[in-house]
Amino acid sequence: MQVEINLKENAYKVYIDELENLSLDTKVFILSNPKISGLHLQSLLSKIKAREIFIATIKDGEEYKNLATLEEILNQMFNSKLDRKSVLISFGGGVISDMGGFAASIYQRGIEFINIPTTLLACVDAAVGGKTGVNNAYGKNLIGTFYQPKAVYCENKFLRTLSPKELSAGMAEFIKMAVMFDEKILEFIESMDAKSFLNASCENEIFTQIIAKSVELKARVVEQDEKEAGLRMLLNYGHTFAHVIENLTNYKLYLHGEAVAVGMNMANHLALNLGLLSKMESQRIEDILLKFKLPVSYKIKNVAEFYEAFFRDKKSSNQKLNFVLANTLGKGVIKDDIAKEDIIATLREFQ
Repeated sequence: MQVEINLKENAYKVYIDELENLSLDTKVFILSNPKISGLHLQSLLSKIKAREIFIATIKDGEEYKNLATLEEILNQMFNSKLDRKSVLISFGGGVISDMGGFAASIYQRGIEFINIPTTLLACVDAAVGGKTGVNNAYGKNLIGTFYQPKAVYCENKFLRTLSPKELSAGMAEFIKMAVMFDEKILEFIESMDAKSFLNASCENEIFTQIIAKSVELKARVVEQDEKEAGLRMLLNYGHTFAHVIENLTNYKLYLHGEAVAVGMNMANHLALNLGLLSKMESQRIEDILLKFKLPVSYKIKNVAEFYEAFFRDKKSSNQKLNFVLANTLGKGVIKDDIAKEDIIATLREFQ
């Protein structure tokens, strides 16, 4: 199955279960991590033909998604004597996808890269759309580029080795899209057998449907707003809160998708307090998150510190905070005029 991302200058396809043979008449640099390399690298190598293949593995995890690791990647690329016709392949989860894309975008002012995601979260979100970047002391993904891949290959077999925790994290991003754009997808999620899915014992068709629905939806959004000037900002639902949580916990307490789940619930509390979302709708979203074993609460130690951290996020502008909120199910809204006291009141609900 294929889904096309129809961008004017950077159109490409997302291939679902169609990675048979990848023939590249150039040098190929594969970026991965030790776990994925141990599980799947030989399988991937059997499908690639290239002039030369170089392999680099880096530590995986948001705490390693920084400029120091990026420099390590770039040094290995230079040591491999890659040229401007070389191709980088990101082979891993969201961290690998983001960092590989960023490295490709700045190596010799840009070389082509291919995403081959190995987590559900990366398949439905991180590997598609061209956002690349790293974290720093001030927040998440504050250093990066918009740089579209040459192609994306999502393979069900790579998802079969994921833990229930990792599958849950991926579902958070899928739920996010449904709440923002399509209530019918939310109904599909509610109909899923969560137990068999989280144990990776469901049919391949379920993984294919999740990936296809997500990518088709994201494609429509990115085609209209590649650089996140408006519509694409709705994909940040839950992230304004999540990024603060991740930064304050040094990226060690939650997987990214788990933090997004908490962030969605916090955003829903704010939307409920503002009259944008009904109690029944808020509860419905929370029930879906809990169904897939996702966390929905976080204990804020210092409300003032948490509030000030919002201003370090790239989604704030001109000292105004932008919040992406659900405005009924299947419809999102961006609010930049919420009174400080309303935000503080919502944060206090999580003390």
